[in-house]
Amino acid sequence: MFQTKIAELPAAFALLLLRLGSGTMMLVHGWNKFTQVSTLKASFPDPFGWGSDMSLYLTLFAELICPVLLIIGFITRIAVLPLLIVMGVAIFSIHANDPFADKELAVFYGIVYFAILLTGPGKFSLDKYVLKK
Repeated sequence: MFQTKIAELPAAFALLLLRLGSGTMMLVHGWNKFTQVSTLKASFPDPFGWGSDMSLYLTLFAELICPVLLIIGFITRIAVLPLLIVMGVAIFSIHANDPFADKELAVFYGIVYFAILLTGPGKFSLDKYVLKK
């Protein structure tokens, strides 16, 4: 199924760990929002002027669907784009005037997602199996 040289294993496992760790943690973050949808709908931030409901649903897509795609490594580079957008909004809009401590988690996620965007999903991913690259 996977043909991996021994020398490539550390990098392959590192990318797998990044995908699994950041995807799972974001999924939990999104699930917490999902369980509070009725409460959040009225007051969810609307940085683009699309309405609180639309902003919440787009954020839920990014924080629930995209992490699953990231975890399994399917359309990985596409899946990290909404996550990068949500992290950018959190950093530069929602927490723009807050101290760095309030935005450092979003910065950290952004760095991880940008690294995954640049490197791709790695050898242990559905992308690698389906696309056979």
